[in-house]
Amino acid sequence: MEKGLLIVVSGPAGSGKGTVNARLLESPDYAYSVSATTRAPRPGEQNGKTYWYITREEFERRIAGGEMLEYTEYCGNYYGTPKKEAEAVLASGRNLILEIEVEGAMNVKKLYPEAVLIMLLPPSFAVQEARLRGRGTETEEKIRARLERTREELKYLPFYDYVVVNREGGADDCAEDIRAIVRAECRAIRRHPEAQAEYFAG
Repeated sequence: MEKGLLIVVSGPAGSGKGTVNARLLESPDYAYSVSATTRAPRPGEQNGKTYWYITREEFERRIAGGEMLEYTEYCGNYYGTPKKEAEAVLASGRNLILEIEVEGAMNVKKLYPEAVLIMLLPPSFAVQEARLRGRGTETEEKIRARLERTREELKYLPFYDYVVVNREGGADDCAEDIRAIVRAECRAIRRHPEAQAEYFAG
């Protein structure tokens, strides 16, 4: 069984990451790694499904023990990807989707240079702003903070491997674009250094 690909999907608020990734996860070839966090569960959230909820002491022990694939601290709580779970998915031959921030993506790339980094973007900054305002769920202050955060996130774009644009109603198209990227990556020469020797050995 061939090892699966580690796929990082990042994108600013309003890019539709969750919707696109949900489309990918409809296929048994793709899997999602449940993140760990030190924040308390919210109503309706389930341990092991939404997040793994652990104490700050346990999270820091895992960091010190090299048990986290990537992690970040946000608003006083840790969030991260347990390495053991992620590697188990990859070993099963399934492609692992990590929906993480740009800083976490850079950390993953350092540990796993073979990871495929994809940036999902709205068609434009103006469209992103319209989407955030159209939600009607956030204050003006939060919207402005998210838009300003986008300027910082896009500075990391040159370090990504691919960019996929999520146009209006385009979640299915985006998912297919990502599947096409994965198919191409699976056939990349750098992933098959043994191809020449195996050809002549056969």
